[in-house]
Amino acid sequence: MIRGLIILFTVFGIFFQAQTVKIKRGIVHLEGIPVAKISNKGSIYTFMDLKETPIYTIEFEDKSIVDSVRDSYIKLKRVYNQDKTLEMDYTSPSAFSGEEKSAAYTSVKSLKIIDERGINIKNLDELFKNSPKRKLDTKTKEAYTTRTKIDKLNITVNNVGEILSNGKPVGYFTNLPVSFGADDTVTDKTFVDIEIYDANSKYIGKYITTTKQLKSAGGKTFTLYREISGRASILKFPTYKAIAERMAIMDPNFIKIQEKVIVGEVTKDGVQK
Repeated sequence: MIRGLIILFTVFGIFFQAQTVKIKRGIVHLEGIPVAKISNKGSIYTFMDLKETPIYTIEFEDKSIVDSVRDSYIKLKRVYNQDKTLEMDYTSPSAFSGEEKSAAYTSVKSLKIIDERGINIKNLDELFKNSPKRKLDTKTKEAYTTRTKIDKLNITVNNVGEILSNGKPVGYFTNLPVSFGADDTVTDKTFVDIEIYDANSKYIGKYITTTKQLKSAGGKTFTLYREISGRASILKFPTYKAIAERMAIMDPNFIKIQEKVIVGEVTKDGVQK
């Protein structure tokens, strides 16, 4: 008897796990049964019950972290309680699934907030109480670490090719084109490499336009913006700012992060405020 129950529950478990998710005319179906409705505005998808009451939204994000590394994830928000937004990983039934199918598939398979009875409010609320952590691969984690370091440097390039960090001059470019602009991308393939020097005119490295490679004075090399097939959103050419940022990571001595030191006042009793 017990063995029979175990087999029965196993079969049910496999059945629900293998449920097919389909969307027809804005209605989410599980095994052909309508369970929820979905509509979208851009990359924001609103999930409703069958009475068309909005319950939650899923917004797709795809951003460049640094160089050619991108991060794709979703933002989950409740319609009836928007005090918190969850950033989460999502799943797709195939590599060719669009955002709509991925949003529904994630709701059913990964988040368990849509089941055969419809939108499960209890599971949705529980998700916000115990938010799952994102599972970033090593490459993405390293890219975020690099991005944090770059952001602290707050690098900018002015219209004469001078490199600044938090408003302070730290270096400059040479061999710039006549039509140079601070926000331009480096598209010209010239035989003269664009060189970088620090504020004391010490050679730091160069950008080789023909190979899109950065080469530091210490011999390190890095290829900026590798083109990836099928992802037109990835930049093929770097900006001068991106070149300066990457060189700062390749040579930590190029730009030092300036730590703010706050000196307190001293009272008559010799106590520092």
